[in-house]
Amino acid sequence: MQAIVLETPGKPLRKADLPRPNPGHSQLLIRVLACAVCRTDLHVIDGELTKPKLPLIPGHEIVGTVAALGNGVDRFKIGDRVGIPWLGWTCGQCAYCENGQENLCDQAKFTGYTLDGGYAEYTVADQRFCFSIADSYSDAEAAPLLCAGLIGYRSLVKAGNGKRIGIYGFGAAAHIIAQVAKFQGRRIYAFTRPGDEEAKKFAIGLGAVWAGGSNEMPPEKLDAAIIFAPVGQLVPLALKAVAKGGIVVCGGIHMSDIPSFPYSILWQERSICSVANLTRRDGAEFMALAPKVPVRTEIETFPLEEANEALNRLRAGKIRGAAVLVTDATS
Repeated sequence: MQAIVLETPGKPLRKADLPRPNPGHSQLLIRVLACAVCRTDLHVIDGELTKPKLPLIPGHEIVGTVAALGNGVDRFKIGDRVGIPWLGWTCGQCAYCENGQENLCDQAKFTGYTLDGGYAEYTVADQRFCFSIADSYSDAEAAPLLCAGLIGYRSLVKAGNGKRIGIYGFGAAAHIIAQVAKFQGRRIYAFTRPGDEEAKKFAIGLGAVWAGGSNEMPPEKLDAAIIFAPVGQLVPLALKAVAKGGIVVCGGIHMSDIPSFPYSILWQERSICSVANLTRRDGAEFMALAPKVPVRTEIETFPLEEANEALNRLRAGKIRGAAVLVTDATS
C-alpha cells in the first residue's frame, strides 16, 4: 500500500510503499477513503508532541470501509463504512476507565501518534473505538467530524449551558461547533487572527452574531469561551471577556505557554479548564447529533501524496474549514 510516513519530527513526510497491515484480535482492516488533516498532526510532525512511535503514519480523522475482520469482531461487517478517531485504545481497567474517564487512561493509545493512522491506503483499528458514519455525509465531508467535531463537541459540553459563547481560532473545530451551538439556540462570538477579514466573513456566514480580532473585546460579556488556537496568550484575553462565573475552555492538545496574569481577571468564580482527548460516549453523542443539526463541513481536498502541501497550508492559516486527504486505494 501507499503511505505517507513521518520518520523524523521537524522534517517533511515521505511517500513509502509498505505492506498492507493485518487485523489482529478485535481489529478491523480499513480501506481508507478520506483522512482529515488536524492541527494535532502538525504538533506531532513538528515535534511539539514528543512521544510518537517512529516511523509513524499520521492521521486520526479517518473514514473508510471495512476490508477484513480480525478474530472476535462482532460490531461491523465487511463493507461497512466507519470512522476512526484520535482515541484508539484504552485498558478498560484503570481507575479512569472505570470512572467514565477513559480519555485520561494512563495506557491509552492514540491513532496517528502511538498507533499508525490514516495517511495511507489501509489502516487497522480496534472495533470498539470505531463509529458508524451517517449516509448523509460523503467520505471527505465526514472526516473532520472525527476530531474537529468530536473534540469541539467535548469542549462545547465543558463550556456549560451558557447562551453567549466565544470561540478563539476559527478553523476546523470552530466551524463545526458554531453550527451545533447555533442549533442549540446559543449566540456565537468569533475571534480570529487580527486583520483576517475572510475568517470573520466565514464566521458570520456560519451564524456568529459578532466576529472580531483575538485582540478585541466582544460587545457583551461571555458566559464561556473556547480556545482552539494553540496560543497561550489568548487565555488572559478570554478571561477578561467572560462574565462572573464564566469558564475558559482550552480545547487543544498543545498550547504555547500561558503568560502570567492578575488574579483579578480570574476572581469572581471564573475558571479555566482543558479538554483531553475524547470518550466513546462523546463520539456516540456527537455522531448522532451532527446529522440532526445538520452539521455541514467546509472542506478542501488533497490527494494523499500532497499531504505535505496540505500541512503547510494549515500551518500558514490558509485552509478554510478543514483540509482532507483522499486516497485512490484499490482492493
